[in-house]
Parts: sequence; C-alpha cells; structure tokens
Amino acid sequence: MTTTGRLQGKAALVTGAGAGIGEQICLRFSEEGATLAAMDRDVDNLERVAAAVRARGGTVHAFPGDVSRAEDCDRVVEAALAALGRIDALCNVAGIVEGGTLVEASEESWRRSHEINLRGMWYLSRRVVPHMAGAGGGSVVNIASVAGPFGVANRGVYSVSKAGVIGLTKSLAIDFMGRGVRVNAICPGTVDTPSLHDRINQAPDPELARHEFIARQPMGRLGRPEEIAALATYLAADESAYMTGQALVIDGGMTL
Repeated sequence: MTTTGRLQGKAALVTGAGAGIGEQICLRFSEEGATLAAMDRDVDNLERVAAAVRARGGTVHAFPGDVSRAEDCDRVVEAALAALGRIDALCNVAGIVEGGTLVEASEESWRRSHEINLRGMWYLSRRVVPHMAGAGGGSVVNIASVAGPFGVANRGVYSVSKAGVIGLTKSLAIDFMGRGVRVNAICPGTVDTPSLHDRINQAPDPELARHEFIARQPMGRLGRPEEIAALATYLAADESAYMTGQALVIDGGMTL
C-alpha cells in the first residue's frame, strides 16, 4: 500500500462502510494513513471491506451495527474509542433512497428514511462531536445529496431527509467551530453504487432506467464512489482547515 499521508496519524469512524461510497472512503482513508473503525449493518460486506483494507496494509476494526438504533451507535462509538484511542474524523455515509412523491409516501417510508438518513447521523454526532471538542478538534463529513439543496423528482422523503442532513451539518458547524470541530456535507449526484444497481434492476426496464440515470448528468456518465471518497479525504484532512458548514455539490453538472 502506498501512503501519501494526508490522514497520517488520524483515526476515523466510517458508517455505511460495507459498500459503495462508504467502502471507497475506507480504502482511501487507509491509503492516506488513517486507522479505521468501520460500521455497517451488513456483516458479510463489512468483513469483506475490512479484509480489503487489511490486505493493503491498513488497520481497521469492523463493528456491525445499525445507525437507526441509538444503542448500536453508542456501542460502536464506545468500541471505536477503545480500539483507536480517539476519533479525529467521523464520516456519516449510511443511507437509503426511497422513491415516489411526498404525497405518495407512506408513514413507514417517512420513518425509515429519517431514522437511517438523518437520525443516525444525529445519534453518532451527539456522541462523537463532544469527544472531538474535548480532544482539541476533528472533522465530521456527512453524505447528503443534490436532492437536499435542490430537490429531485420522485424522491420526496429522500429529499426532505437529505435537506435535514444539511441543516444538521450547519447547526453542528456553527455551534462547535469555536472548539475546533469542523462539519461539512457532500452532495453527490448519481453515483455508480450497489444501491443504484438495485434500483435499476428493480425497474420494469432496467436498461432504460440506467440510461435515464446517466442522462441526468450533463457530463454523460455516473459518478464514481472513488470520486466522492477523494472529496471526503480533503474534508477530513488538515488542508481543509478553513472550511466548515458547507454543502459541497459533486454531481457531473446535474444541477447546473
């Protein structure tokens, strides 16, 4: 493994680590020198990613858990602090995408989206941010979506939950910047992840669905999880020390 050292000496907790953006953040952070605590509710995929990190020479502790359960978040944070000694970066990645308009949405869809996409970030942040503040600082990176600041058709509850992520990001940023904690959000467009593949395969015409997803980006392609991980690396690293409270769009021109 070649380490460039942008995160050398830092300890990071990454949720949604078992696939897609979370997986690539784990791999990139490790390559940059960070030691990791990885959390996901899919135990098999979590262990697969942990094995990949270790195969590259990295250090990672895998902690199964569901971000929508406060007791799981408390347990994982406690275990991560015991294993790593501290948490310098928290990457809140875990999330789900619910389709349909707000009028069509069920109460269960609303509940599930907010518990996983938003409340899970609050559960983890309320434990990790005070630790960071007491230790002299840290960086929180929240994965939002272009659906948060701009809205996306037929993604009603998803858009609302991701708008909430941006509000959570700004609230934490303004309250804790004086104690050395920076909090930023990443707002991706359509990214080529296993979650997207599942939605495409569930469509009546998967080939048409994939074409339509690609067509939303003026660049003519889907985003790559590695590209989101690169931005997360910058936000977790000291080189972004003057940035906090921002919602950074990375969307292939989708919102232009």
